[in-house]
Amino acid sequence: MTVAARKEDAPARPVHHVEAAGGSGRGMAYLALAAAGCSWGTGFYFAKVALTEMGVGHMLVYRFAFGCLGLLPVALRIRALPRASDVPFFFVAAALYIPIQFLVQFEGLARTTASHASLMVGTLPLTLAIAAVIFTKERLDRVGWSMIVVSTIGAILIVLTAHQASGAVGGPSLIGDLLVLGSLFAGVAWVLVTQRVMHAGHGYSAVAMTVYVVFLGSAMLFLWVFVADGPPPVHLSTHVWLALAAQGFLATTAATLLWNWGLRRVPAARAGIFVNFEPVVGSILGVTLLGESLGPVAILGGLLIVGAATIFSLRKPAAHEARSRVA
Repeated sequence: MTVAARKEDAPARPVHHVEAAGGSGRGMAYLALAAAGCSWGTGFYFAKVALTEMGVGHMLVYRFAFGCLGLLPVALRIRALPRASDVPFFFVAAALYIPIQFLVQFEGLARTTASHASLMVGTLPLTLAIAAVIFTKERLDRVGWSMIVVSTIGAILIVLTAHQASGAVGGPSLIGDLLVLGSLFAGVAWVLVTQRVMHAGHGYSAVAMTVYVVFLGSAMLFLWVFVADGPPPVHLSTHVWLALAAQGFLATTAATLLWNWGLRRVPAARAGIFVNFEPVVGSILGVTLLGESLGPVAILGGLLIVGAATIFSLRKPAAHEARSRVA
């Protein structure tokens, strides 16, 4: 995931200045945002494929190695370096985003199903809203708080089904779902730190922030994994190599660039709805390609989460909420 972006604007992805766009240009922007959401949704599926031949740490090393390779042409076009006073914030944002969020999230994925993990990630928009209320003094109207309650109920239903199925081999597990859910708090913290830097008036674009954080966070991840687990395996099957490359180039590079391009042309409030493509696509891939099953209670929980996030993204904020929102 992946959570730039985990998670703002539109949840967990960085804000960008909106450029004027005509009808066709706006349509292309919406298409780019939809493609980004779908691309993020493939991440858990490809990870499940890769985890058949390696551990979580090594899988993430390959994912972000491919991801950095894909972002390299963009990185070479960025001339300005971070200000010295902002460097500590970049280190914190990078640590939260990649080593902490991804290691915890994918350790959870290794212990649960891709469909369950995807639905848990669907709580991110509302988790971010709660954090914004606490830390940036934003205010929510009754609809916003109602959707947070609905999403929480959905998450509880999914966790309960995971607890009941914990004995099943290859099925969902309580600890796996909770690890995925817990990783979102690191994603929210990353978003808040990123917003602070971007709104400090130092002129960092969303693309520049993404490149700095991904490259720095990847370096931290590589160091940690090489010390803890040693070098990654290289004798892998073709389909695993393809899954690793897809995680890097599709679920990381392409998704990030498409999102940033679309967000320049569409108001963030409208872009947020496309974040909800991620849990939907992830769940569909888990059920159809990995042979996972979602019971009626888990399906109900997923509908509550995605539905609440959709209503939250589409609703028109109350006047007092709009005034308090971070621009």
